[in-house]
Amino acid sequence: MNDELSYLAARAARGLVSRRAFLGRAAALGVGAVLANGMLATASRAAGPKKGGTLTMGLGGGESTNSLDPALAASQVPFMYLMTAGDRLTDMSPTGEVMPRMAEKVGASADAKVWTFTLRKGMKFHNGAPVTAADVVATMERHSDKNSKSGALGIMTGIESIKANGDDVVFTLTSANADFSALMSDYHLIIQPGGGKDKPDAGIFSGPYKIKSNEPGVRIVLEKFADYWDDSRGHFDTIEMLVINDATARNAALQSGQVQMINSVDPKVADLLKRAPGVTVDAAAGRGHYVFIMRCNVAPFDNNDLRMALKLAIDREEMVKKILNGYGSVGNDFPINAAYPLFDASIPQRKYDPEQAAHYYKKSGHSGPIVLETADGAFPGAVDAAALFQQSAKKAGIDLQIKRDPNDGYWTDVWNKRPFCASYWGGRPVQDQMYSTAYLSTADWNDTAFKDKHFDEIILKARGELDVTKRKALYHDAAMLVRDTGGAIVPMFNDFISAYNDKVAGWSDNANQDMMNGLAGVLTWQA
Repeated sequence: MNDELSYLAARAARGLVSRRAFLGRAAALGVGAVLANGMLATASRAAGPKKGGTLTMGLGGGESTNSLDPALAASQVPFMYLMTAGDRLTDMSPTGEVMPRMAEKVGASADAKVWTFTLRKGMKFHNGAPVTAADVVATMERHSDKNSKSGALGIMTGIESIKANGDDVVFTLTSANADFSALMSDYHLIIQPGGGKDKPDAGIFSGPYKIKSNEPGVRIVLEKFADYWDDSRGHFDTIEMLVINDATARNAALQSGQVQMINSVDPKVADLLKRAPGVTVDAAAGRGHYVFIMRCNVAPFDNNDLRMALKLAIDREEMVKKILNGYGSVGNDFPINAAYPLFDASIPQRKYDPEQAAHYYKKSGHSGPIVLETADGAFPGAVDAAALFQQSAKKAGIDLQIKRDPNDGYWTDVWNKRPFCASYWGGRPVQDQMYSTAYLSTADWNDTAFKDKHFDEIILKARGELDVTKRKALYHDAAMLVRDTGGAIVPMFNDFISAYNDKVAGWSDNANQDMMNGLAGVLTWQA
């Protein structure tokens, strides 16, 4: 049986047998779909990437306000086209190791204060100009400038100087940071000519695809960049990304063949979509989490008793069951789960407690309705999740009112601006990056406006602590501060659920971020 299936998988990988026929034969032999798809994926990788063709993606998370400036990327579509067109100094492997990208070698001093990134020779930007160390320095300087409004601003703190020395870029830090090379994989830190200082939204990068046309909120077309240095990436001639924010419409586009790949599959229909002919649904568990964020500097959320009341008024187990359909796990009001190596499992799990929620609500002195803003595009199932929250809060005597906003403009007009709204985070490779991006007082993406001097001190101290046991203890203290005094309600950690049809080969799981860490178009090929 195995010999027959292996033979058929190899033929399917070369296009000599249809994927549907292979899966049908596997089922006839009693082999489950998961194992059969695994065999096909392995055979496809062994057969080698097929060059050419067009990949059309249907993506949720796009708006008319989207920019080509990497500093401003805040939702899925910008993340996808920037990861497809851009490149960074480092990348993270699917299993969490730092991998060199534009830097062919990374070195650190014994005290982890001086980091040297040696650039590959011969790299070019899409305008034909060579990539230089000066471009890297300028890029990092721009993201370190608070006026850039960069999503990477939080992780750029603690840099004393950045200098170019031939092909080397040397970072000198104010204190040790054992995770610094991982931080350089942040998707905002895409290298631009002159750092993008003159025109940050020019759309000129150095990745495997260059931007051919861009209609924000509608579609973006990318074409293969002939002078890209890495032949193992960029197999399609053209990639077209269609913005399809409605989840039902995305599923229909995939099943009809209008697109070959989609993101953000609604967990409630994932099992149903699996039954569609020629469609594979992939779920990767990782660090992504869905949140309801309260801005701690705006009434009534400047009252920690009210924040605690709302944290106790949400039924996490029900939400994982009904919203995620089991594709995820319960959250605990801080952004770290067991996917992080220094996660502390001893932290008590917060549970739904309407009686205690009522106690803290009364203690807060607040009365009257509380408005929670959400949208279909906030995360898959966000509107339904808000409705569940409304029902569970009602049992604690809390009047939660839902304001449904349009998808277009949500990430520019609502998120990080409105007092209480739904959001999501894809997670980050290491705890320092997650906390520094979203919780440090100085971070531009501190969407809960959580300002705690002691927390800041803990995170900065943890960066320089090379003793793993002591570092884990510091992250424990940081987690407890966010959990008990912060403005983030983290009810659940989500799986990244994507789907593709039998025209696509080379898919592999990657738990770092959605859609193979944004590299689905770069690493897959035409079946």
